[in-house]
Amino acid sequence: MEKLIITAAICGAEVTKQHNPAVPYTVEEMVREARSAYDAGAAIIHVHVRWDDGTPTQDRGRFKVIMDAIRAELPDVIMIPSTGGATGMKPEERLQPTELFPEMATLDCGTCNFGDEIFDNTMPTMRAFGKRMIENHIKPEYECFEMGHLDTILTMARKGEVPGHPMQFNFVLGVPGCSPATVQNLVWLANSIPAGSTWTATGVGRSAFTLAAPAIVMGGNVRVGFEDNLYLSRGVKARSNGELVEKVVRLSRELGREIASPAEARAILGLTGGPNCPIR
Repeated sequence: MEKLIITAAICGAEVTKQHNPAVPYTVEEMVREARSAYDAGAAIIHVHVRWDDGTPTQDRGRFKVIMDAIRAELPDVIMIPSTGGATGMKPEERLQPTELFPEMATLDCGTCNFGDEIFDNTMPTMRAFGKRMIENHIKPEYECFEMGHLDTILTMARKGEVPGHPMQFNFVLGVPGCSPATVQNLVWLANSIPAGSTWTATGVGRSAFTLAAPAIVMGGNVRVGFEDNLYLSRGVKARSNGELVEKVVRLSRELGREIASPAEARAILGLTGGPNCPIR
């Protein structure tokens, strides 16, 4: 079985310091949390950005400053900027990080309920995102929150509307209003992707580690981090993203899988741009 790729989603767009004081907003805090996750074993940092007051933004300049700062501290780490942003943002606003030519970026695979909000990803929006990633030679990580999202994006790939093989999927399960974080759902999704594809499991909230364990034994990869879950265990808040990554590392080694370095993760994911892919 291939080594486990761990992604750390270090801040997201919704959680705040009121939820957990360690949630990063500033450039320095983002670098601190990226470093804590990397040192613990994360090969990938999933990047949302905030202004210093915690307001989520998709501002191109803010992404550049933060991604440059992380790259200066962690030269080989893989960064996956978000094109999801926060609910209510317009598509062109959300697309700004793709103007920096990252080696990867997220591409959300359909509209869904997102707690009390609606996360709007129409077919025209997804076609526009796919076109941009094809033009800018960006490998998408396909974010599937619902079972039907997978069929939608596979159909688009067959039509050439989004980048195709080899594909990387992130199955985000347990968002209120979306598909539950069950082993049955994870197995169905993992068994439905094209041969040669790779996949990651993200369990939201209390499902973070109960979904991580089956993903590890099934040969998938795992995402954890403050975007998805603030707790190390019931009632115990994590003091850093690194603590959440460390728990996945312990689980994986107990279950017999070693942890992938960024270089090994690039090989598994079929990335060719390397760590010095331009951030313009």
